[in-house]
Amino acid sequence: MGLQPQDHMTYRYAKVRCQQNRASMGDQERSCKSERDRDRGGEGGEMEMMDIVAKAEKLVEAAMKGNDASHDAAHVFRVRDMAVSLALEEGLSSCSDSMEIVELAALLHDIGNPLVNSQQSGRLQICEPSRDPSEEKIVENFLKEVGIEESKKIKILSIIKAMGKLVLQGFKEELGGVTCDKYPPEFGVVQDADRLDAIGAIGIARCFTFGGSTKRVLHDPATKPRSDLSKEQYMKKEEQTTVNHFHEKLLKLKDLMKTKAGRRRAEKRHKFMEEFVKEFYDEWDGRV
Repeated sequence: MGLQPQDHMTYRYAKVRCQQNRASMGDQERSCKSERDRDRGGEGGEMEMMDIVAKAEKLVEAAMKGNDASHDAAHVFRVRDMAVSLALEEGLSSCSDSMEIVELAALLHDIGNPLVNSQQSGRLQICEPSRDPSEEKIVENFLKEVGIEESKKIKILSIIKAMGKLVLQGFKEELGGVTCDKYPPEFGVVQDADRLDAIGAIGIARCFTFGGSTKRVLHDPATKPRSDLSKEQYMKKEEQTTVNHFHEKLLKLKDLMKTKAGRRRAEKRHKFMEEFVKEFYDEWDGRV
């Protein structure tokens, strides 16, 4: 019997799991939640957060409409689900504020992303490592309109800005050992979640989807992967093949995970990609 479609756990199921986790939380979390509820004026805080998340989801769907499947709303929702899961595993649920920061930062991280915006023209372009100011303002205004507390808003925006910056100029520096210790712990789980969606089976699918959307060559044995990329070279995607992207970036992401949970999840996905690349070359050369 062949492979059959499976029932996939959507975020709705993840939220139930998260709520179950909160139901069994200890005194520290109860204290944190009580303080937050007092600040919000009662026990309506949890429902309020669910409403905020629903509004954020609609904003994402509108902002990502028209993108190819490598950077669409489904990608953002997968990143959110993974970020919430990693945050629970990393123990960030000791205070619900951290969970809310993680969820909203993950949901909003690709709005105004310069890498995503540059694909609208069908090819990547070299640009400054900054987000679109107008779309960045959309996120800031949204957080203000839904009443996110100032301290949480600052953290969410700092995570989103850091995500965009590292996409463009931080990858090479990270490979060289430059870390991002100045960022809050919530940043680690959000970035790990985003990077996990770039590897494994999903990562392979996204890579070839993006390559096709930019009319990139599938593979050229004469074009070797580049070992030392500058920011400018990295952004010139038209100069590389889709398969070379595995060697130039995707197969390096496992060692750049910032959390223990992220590193654990990355192991299986990394191995799957290694097996895929080997199989690809064997089939390309007619060996199998």
